[in-house]
Amino acid sequence: MIRLVEEKRDEIADLCQRYSVRRLELFGSGAGEDFNAKTSDLDFLVEFGPLKPGEYADAYFGLLEGLQQLFDRPVDLVMPRAVENPYLLEAINQSRALLYAA
Repeated sequence: MIRLVEEKRDEIADLCQRYSVRRLELFGSGAGEDFNAKTSDLDFLVEFGPLKPGEYADAYFGLLEGLQQLFDRPVDLVMPRAVENPYLLEAINQSRALLYAA
């Protein structure tokens, strides 16, 4: 996992608690050795805890914006159940690293 993410684990935990995140994982270049500090985005896999009707969009977009501001770079925020492509899922599984679990 890249140092940029390791150094911000407390802030990540705060965001996760604020937006009812059950589990947050980093995957892709940020979880491995291919990260380019100048051009790479960060890819996160997120599972939310129970949310009331109407709260999902606020939680998703609030977390997305919070992560983008925290890291000052583009962020991809992916829900595991939305990944239907088995090849993409395999690639994600090869690099995923746990950041937060409630």
